[in-house]
Formats: sequence, structure tokens, C-alpha cells
Amino acid sequence: MADDDRNPDDDLPELFRQLFGQDGMGGDQLAELQKMGFDPAMIQRAMQQLQGAMASAGEGGISWDAATTQALHIANKDGAGITAADRSAADDAFTLASLWLGEATTISDLPGPGVTMTRGGWVEATLPVWQELAEPVATSIADAFTAALQEQSPPEMQQMIAGAGRVMRTIGGSLFAAQLGTVVGNLSTEVVSGGDVGIPLLPDGQAAVVPQNYAQLARDLEIPDDQFALYIATRELAHARLFRHARWLRLHVLSQVSDFARGVRVDTGALEELAGRFDPQHPEELREALESGALLPERSESQQAALARLETMLATIEGWVDVVTAQATTRLPAADRIAETVRRRRAVGGPAEQALGTLVGLELRPRRIREAASMWRAITDAVGIEARDELWDSPDLVPTAADIDDPSELIARLEARARGEEPAPDEFDDALARLLSGEDNGGSATSGSSEEGGPDADDGPDEQPV
Repeated sequence: MADDDRNPDDDLPELFRQLFGQDGMGGDQLAELQKMGFDPAMIQRAMQQLQGAMASAGEGGISWDAATTQALHIANKDGAGITAADRSAADDAFTLASLWLGEATTISDLPGPGVTMTRGGWVEATLPVWQELAEPVATSIADAFTAALQEQSPPEMQQMIAGAGRVMRTIGGSLFAAQLGTVVGNLSTEVVSGGDVGIPLLPDGQAAVVPQNYAQLARDLEIPDDQFALYIATRELAHARLFRHARWLRLHVLSQVSDFARGVRVDTGALEELAGRFDPQHPEELREALESGALLPERSESQQAALARLETMLATIEGWVDVVTAQATTRLPAADRIAETVRRRRAVGGPAEQALGTLVGLELRPRRIREAASMWRAITDAVGIEARDELWDSPDLVPTAADIDDPSELIARLEARARGEEPAPDEFDDALARLLSGEDNGGSATSGSSEEGGPDADDGPDEQPV
């Protein structure tokens, strides 16, 4: 029978649930679908299974439960867990790593110990953040798919889909959510720690490692498990310490990711073409389009700018973590080999990470980590650990892309401050001073009339220090 041959991943039930809502279909609708070649019995069974599923959809009409289920299925499919020996080894690694980091950074320790996570535990802990970051893309795809499907539907279907806008828009969105679940599930088999991807996925102040993943990597490299675990624990603690210390940093990074995601626009031409030949009995083509990134056009200028800002910040974070980890693990015989392995993994990313980039249009591997690390080493050599770490106290102090290119001016300012000298004011300092003094109010200077702010504004640059 045709039912026996169906792919278990067939999304036809989801499709009809979304198309026709919770009320099911009447005899006339079933008869119409039978004329079009659909099996009414199959559809009725699908509708019975899906009557209550609409209740799980969020405000945007997208149910993320499928993403969670799919991700956990992949993460837990091998049935492997964490042994008592794994947990004890990770605890010892975190304890020693914390002591070593006390010599490499002035940023204080976490309030609680690092923890071990299974792959499934990592999924459950991080999926809310993935959902938050991916939701703008899912919404864009859902809206575009709704419009395209309505335009491309044959006349005989128009009456049935009329007024079903909310449930229709979940077709694309829910398929996207399912694909996200697949990507996150596969990613859970690659990551070695909570901060491995670079962005803050875990709650503030939490550090975690995934022994299931780094144990196999250590064996492949013929590096003793305890050394590899110690290095990974040190990196993870450094990453978690930084985000807890710089309270503004988590929101700053996630906001930049969101800025990029909100700029995603679906290639409507490609989607309309796909909708025109869309076969509800075979949704694989839509899934393949989502997986390949075919529905996401080239990045806009605003997206390119957002991506550049994000890459700079992630490179700055990862560069600092690299330098601090290297300082903390000087006693570790295999530290250099492990560090090089980490750099190679980070440069190329794993298959799941590449799939995430395709799905969301965002690659989370910054290209300038080596340059950022060189900058942090130069700062450390010039002014020491404490002055280096104080740069994370405020977003206004964090090195910029220009500092990564050439840190000499930043180092000169830090050295002057260390000598007790007031650094020469720059354009930003002057603007800030005017703002704080109330001189720069609405673009007019105090010397001019409120009705003649334009000339005063024109004269302003001439009064700046050369």
C-alpha cells in the first residue's frame, strides 16, 4: 500500500494540519481532494493525529516543539551517557583550570563549578537561544511561503484555503523549525563545551563540557584524555568568566546576531517557483531548499555591515580567550598541539555548523581571530594583565576593528594612562565632553541662536583639535 511506502519523515500530516486548522475537513472537501488524487482515508488519519497539535504553536504560528523533539532524538540516539569516571575527571579538570586561570587573568572565578553535559543536556540548555536567534528567519520564511502558496494555489483550492492564513503560514515556519532541530541535534555531536560555538548559549555564569565529544577527539589525536579535558575546561572557564564579568557582553553579542537575522529576506522569486510546483505529498523539495540555503539571497549591505560588526566582536572575544588559555596552560605538555587543533576546528567548523550557516545565512566563525589574539598579546606585553582585562569593563573600551589592524594607538593610550598621564583627547572624547556639559543639545551650540543651529553646526568641526 501507498501508506506503507511513505517516508516516516513525510510532512503531509503537518501540511494538512496547517492548511485546514483544528476543525478538520468536511465531506465536500475530502471529495474534492479525492478528485485531485489524494487518499481521503490517509488524510482523515492525519487529521485525527493532528487535531490538537495546533495548540502547541506559538504566537507566530510556529511550533518549536518539533525542533526540540528532533534535536533530542539525534543527540540521544546512541544512548551513551556520562560515566562516573567522566564526571570525576571533568570536575578535577575544572578545579585545576580555575587555579591556573587565576594566574592568567584578573577576571574573577564563576560562582559555581563547571558541569558536565550529555549531548541531550547541551541541546536542552542551548535550544532556547537558538530558537530566539532563528525566529526572525523562520518568520520571514513563513510569511513569504504563505504569500507564495496563496498566489500559486490552483482555483479549485482557493475556497478551501480562504481564511486559513494563520495556519498556512506555519507550513514554511514549521518545516524551518524541524530543520533547525536537525541542525542543533547534529551540532550537539560536535561541540566540546558550552562556549565552543563562540556565542553565549548557556545561562550567565555557567561553564560546561561535553565528554562524549572531546574524548573521541582526544583519542583521534593520540593525546591523553586528562590533558585534553584540562585544556577544554580552561578554555570554557575563560569564556564563561568573560561573559559573566562583562555583563553587557551577552546582550551585545546576541543583539548583533539578531540584527543580522532580522535583515534576512527570502528570495521570493525562488520561493514562488517552488510553490508553483509544490507537491504536498512530497515536501522533500522544500526541505532541500531550506537545507541548501537556496531561499536566502545574497546578503544586503545592512547585513554585511551587521556581519562585519559581529565578526569583529567574536574575533575580539575568541582572541582574548586564546591568549588567556595559552597563558594558563603553559604547564600542560600537549597545550600547543591541542591549541592548534582547536584553531583548525574553529576555522572550518563541523558539518552541523556549516549546515547552520546555510539554514540561517550566518557563519559564526570569525576570520580575524589570529589578528585579535596578536593584539591581545601585544597589549599584555605592554601594560600587563590587569590593564588588559579592564578593557572589558565597558563596551566603549573594547578594542575596535582598527585596533585589531594596528593596536599601536590603543597601546600608547594604555601606556600613558599607566604612567598617570592624561591621554590626548580625540574626536570621541570631545563629543562626549560636549554632551555631558550640555553644550551639544539638539545639534546647536550655546553661542548661537536656537533658530540658527545650522551655521553653528557648520562651524563646529573647525573648533576641533587638529
